[in-house]
Amino acid sequence: MSRIIVCECGHKNPEGTILCEACGKPLQEEQSKSLLNMRYEGSARRSQTYNRTPIDKIWNYFSSVKVGVTLIILVLIAVAIGTIFPQEIYIPQNADPETFYKEQYGIFGEVYKALGFDNLYKSWWFVVLLGLLGTSIIVASIDRYIPLHRALKNQKVKRHERFLKKQRIFGTTTTADAEVIFVKAETALKEKHYKVRKEEGALLAEKGRFSRWGPYVNHIGLIVVLIAGVLRFIPGMYVNENLWIREGDTQAIPGTHNEFYIENHKFSMETYKKDDPQYKEALDRAGSVVKTYRSDITLYKAKGDTVLGEKPKLKKIKDFGIEVNKPLEFSGYQVFQADYRTDEPYAMKFKLTDKDAKKSFGNFSVNLYSPKENYNFDNGYKVQLMYYFPDFYFDDNGDPATKSDTPNNPAFIFNVKTPDKPKGETSFVAIQSNQAISKNNQYKLTFAGLDTRNVSGLIVKRDFTIWIFFVGAMIFLLGVVQGMYWNHRRIWLQKRDGEVWMSAHTNKNWHATKKDIHYLTEKTGLNEPSDQLEQKVFEEERGINT
Repeated sequence: MSRIIVCECGHKNPEGTILCEACGKPLQEEQSKSLLNMRYEGSARRSQTYNRTPIDKIWNYFSSVKVGVTLIILVLIAVAIGTIFPQEIYIPQNADPETFYKEQYGIFGEVYKALGFDNLYKSWWFVVLLGLLGTSIIVASIDRYIPLHRALKNQKVKRHERFLKKQRIFGTTTTADAEVIFVKAETALKEKHYKVRKEEGALLAEKGRFSRWGPYVNHIGLIVVLIAGVLRFIPGMYVNENLWIREGDTQAIPGTHNEFYIENHKFSMETYKKDDPQYKEALDRAGSVVKTYRSDITLYKAKGDTVLGEKPKLKKIKDFGIEVNKPLEFSGYQVFQADYRTDEPYAMKFKLTDKDAKKSFGNFSVNLYSPKENYNFDNGYKVQLMYYFPDFYFDDNGDPATKSDTPNNPAFIFNVKTPDKPKGETSFVAIQSNQAISKNNQYKLTFAGLDTRNVSGLIVKRDFTIWIFFVGAMIFLLGVVQGMYWNHRRIWLQKRDGEVWMSAHTNKNWHATKKDIHYLTEKTGLNEPSDQLEQKVFEEERGINT
């Protein structure tokens, strides 16, 4: 248990207190030799009192201002590094993040990806960093707020003579009319909006105490902002997802948990017309300029729960045309037109022929995104898709493989089964290749055409944390205003042996406090007190000069 320090006034102070919380008497010898350090009213802070247990050491570590500033700098550095290369959400959809950063940015991109800067705001270490910063802010605030509040609450009107003498502003006036002066002083100070308390020949005038809590209001605002940042990791609180959808396709909207679906009917792109005199000169210089991008869509909502693998039952909500500055809005979500791709391969057509008889059995089409396994013809002829390589290449062993799921270079291995060859003939078919895998293939598959579609690049957003960020920012700004535009001013008057002693203190803006004191002396006839700090500096300069 910590030691209790009992002042001569009878007040019990916690161990580590510099100035008595009640009368202000310096409790440490060094404090009586110079002007008083009024920071936190000289009260005992836990971080300066306890240092025995591991909990004490952890508390003392996080209460340090240096630790808090260091954590803020680390967060700012991390955010800055996170802007050097694009976040994963902004790289091309068909790109593999594992190879994209290495191929585009070399070794720096590889390190960037390995350290998690590609997905900075969802990386575990960044969340830990935010948590440590929040812990530092909370601990530092509690460590300082509680003793400061206790000291200001316990302060008496009548203060110890050392407390008065060691204030920056101090002066005495010899007078036989102290009672009259106190009455005039009370009236003058109330005119300046001070709250006046009197006790046993002493007077305390105080105003602006609420400004002392400005930094702690700042801390509350920062904590609210950090909470909003952490809430973004909770599913459903924050959504910022890409959605690439082809014409004619219907897909679940990311982040809606398969509750909402969107069907893309058509993507269109409108350019400015050269026959418009308003734009003719500019278009002659720049060429074709896009006026707007538009995706004509239908929004659906799923009926009831959707079973995995089962096609959902959809209820039409509305038709809408999404444009660049005209997003689709529903249930707190926004869907923006952000990108597009034209003439993307969608399906490949093949023709089955008998090489010897020069006979064609017809065509079939393979959807490059959801290919079927079997394609049937008349009279028992069938083509079986054995392997599909959307982005074909040969690996280090010489075997066919795919780089990604995007059909940039599709290739297929088919097995053609016919009545006369029930086991089938195997062929490898690509856009510019047709190789027989079985010996002496009689049946041939040839490329017969390509079906393309336009693709709309959409961004789906929902942010239920934005209002929390806003509230935190407003609280922070309130604390800034509270701490910057007001200040805590105190003036003490006390009768002592035929004299009236005057002391004053403020946490900042001494000029305004001196103006109030000047007004007080004019109204009461008290002597103007001196600024002991300025006097000390003046005397030191004179000593140096001489």
